[in-house]
Formats: sequence, structure tokens, C-alpha cells
Amino acid sequence: MRILLVEDDISLGEGIRTALRRAAYTVDWLRDGASALAAIKDGGIDLAVLDLGLPHMDGLEVIRQTRRSGAELPILVLSARERASDRALGLDAGADDYLGKPFDTQELLARVRALLRRSGGRAVPVLELGELALDPASLSVTWRGKQLDLPRREFALLRLLMEQRGRPISRDSAQQRLYGWDEDVASNAIDVHIHALRKKLDPALIRTLRGIGYALDERIARPAGGGDVA
Repeated sequence: MRILLVEDDISLGEGIRTALRRAAYTVDWLRDGASALAAIKDGGIDLAVLDLGLPHMDGLEVIRQTRRSGAELPILVLSARERASDRALGLDAGADDYLGKPFDTQELLARVRALLRRSGGRAVPVLELGELALDPASLSVTWRGKQLDLPRREFALLRLLMEQRGRPISRDSAQQRLYGWDEDVASNAIDVHIHALRKKLDPALIRTLRGIGYALDERIARPAGGGDVA
């Protein structure tokens, strides 16, 4: 999942980016409102974490213009403006959640997970597909009763595939969601991650759809003797 962080405080921004990356999110960090609005309009962002007191364009105006453009990505406001009236302004402008500064990192991560669940139409926190389970909160993966230890990008790619629920995702889309703007990416990076996941799970679990991309095969994930998948 790709998160846009918009925060002009360098120390705070570095801390938030580190926490989000440790939670297996891809993070693009910008420091002013105008750049944030342009990035949102370009697309490919799953969620924005946005300060309000920003250079060049206030965060409230970023939210208003984002909603006027029709963009529906979740927006979580982080702000030292903690009065009830300030919270109301942010939420009425189109923010989905509002967290006052200072805040606890674990609460921030929990709110991010909740917003992503809602935007994906999910009520339960754990992603499950047959005998495969992925918990974004604990960063844990269980396959056929065995817990797996996956590197950050393999975890993120598997989460992306599970959220697709069998629908294909292209190599380019997966790469965009797994890597930020400032990261060097090898042309075969996604193929390498797919190969590693197949070795740890089941070679047949991740299907290659030639000219389209990759998708999970629910028939392979189901328990033995579990019957046909509807």
C-alpha cells in the first residue's frame, strides 16, 4: 500500500516515515501543500497522511481541492490544531479522520489500518484466503498452519495480492504500489519478489497471467478436502 505523507517538520516526518515503512507501507514524503495536491492528482496513492500548517497551500485547501476533483482516497489529518472547531473544519472539508499532535505512533498505525480497511470494503482486520492469513497489525503471515517470516516488500506484495481477491494486478501497478519515487527499482524487482513468495508458499498459488500480471489462485489456498470455491 502506498501512503503519501505530507509534513514539513523534518524530525517528525522522518519518524512517521520510518514507522510506516516498518509496517510494510510504501511512503512518499512531501513537505508542502501544492506538491501534495499535484501528487494526489497524479494518482496511485492509497492514503494520505496530511498536516494542516503547510507551506504554499494550507492542508485544508489541499483536502477541499482533492475532494472537488473527485478523488476518494482516505485522508488522515495530523495537526496541532486540536480545538473541536478545528477538527470539525478538517472533517467537513473532506478528511476521513483527524489525529491531534502529539500522538502515539501505535494509534497512528491503527488509524491508518482502519482507514485502509474501510476504503477496501473490509470489516475484519485479518486478510484470509483459504489456508493463507495475513495480519497487517502484527505483520504476520500464516500458511497452512505455519507462520512465515517475510521481508517488508514480500509482505507488502502478498498483502496487495490478497486484497485483490483473485483479480489480477499488473507488474507496473505492483511496482508503483511497492516502491516510492526516490527509490531505485530494478526492472525485474516484482518478478524476484514473486519468485521468493512462490518458494515460501506454493509454486502454484500465484498465477502468472501472460500480458496481464499476477493473481492468487483460490483453489490452491483452500484447505484439503474443502470442496469447490464458489
